[in-house]
Amino acid sequence: MNKIEIIQLPKIEDPRGNLSIIEQFKNIPFEIKRVHWIYDVPGGMDRGGHAYKLTDEFIVALSGSFDVEIDDGVEISVFPLNRSYYGLFVPKGLWRCMTNFSTNSLALVLSSTDYDEADYILDYDDFKAWRKQQ
Repeated sequence: MNKIEIIQLPKIEDPRGNLSIIEQFKNIPFEIKRVHWIYDVPGGMDRGGHAYKLTDEFIVALSGSFDVEIDDGVEISVFPLNRSYYGLFVPKGLWRCMTNFSTNSLALVLSSTDYDEADYILDYDDFKAWRKQQ
């Protein structure tokens, strides 16, 4: 699995409240090395705006909604996330930007690598040049 993909997670329905599960190598195609979440995003603000050379990610809207814009240097695709039992697999080497956060949204991000500043491409022109070299 090396393509952008919406993955449906198990949803265990219960009258007391539903439950979903994420398991490495089972629901997502990598070992989870890092977990972070994004919340309290002010209206009109975006998050992300970078690419990774080595890191795959899995992004879930645990609460609320937001869009994930994925750019391969040629084409931009937009993936709306608004259900806690769906997540977006984003393979390494793609520019990502999270936009259109609803009030009280909560984004969960699972990563395949430990944090390494050298893995980030933060400038879009540098990203396009890097993509051409790949």
